[in-house]
Amino acid sequence: MAGHEFHEPADRKQVADPLADLEAAEETRHSCDPAFQHGVVVGFDGSMSSERALAYAIGMARRFGSGLIIVHVANRLPTTVWAGCEPPVFVDVPDHRTEVLGLELACADHLTEVPWILVERGGDICHELEEVGREYEADAIVVGSTHGLVGRIFGSVAGRLARRAQRPVIVIP
Repeated sequence: MAGHEFHEPADRKQVADPLADLEAAEETRHSCDPAFQHGVVVGFDGSMSSERALAYAIGMARRFGSGLIIVHVANRLPTTVWAGCEPPVFVDVPDHRTEVLGLELACADHLTEVPWILVERGGDICHELEEVGREYEADAIVVGSTHGLVGRIFGSVAGRLARRAQRPVIVIP
């Protein structure tokens, strides 16, 4: 039995391929510097606990011979804290702290031992650290422990991250 060919009319519009759009989105998402693939992600905000986490992550990256991905998550404060309404809505607060942290890190002597980059994100700290870890296929995420009232009210970043992360989470006291 002979096969039949059906020719598409020249004026017929092509239907968008949803898989092509998904693949294009994946390509742009994975446009990370390959030198930092399988590196160590560390959450850093300039606090003492994040300084200790950074020091540990530097040693870890040096031992692994990998890059260090330093992540600063910019302030996004939930308006529900003030308004008491649901669902949570986030307000962007201008955060110039990343620039200051970048300059401090660039001048730090202890960072000359490993290749590093500073990534700024906005949003939920746990989600953003895990997202950066996924994008760079990180071997581990290092965070400092949370102390004080904020950690008791919202839950510690380290605890929430350890429960949901898809890679090892190292919490530095």
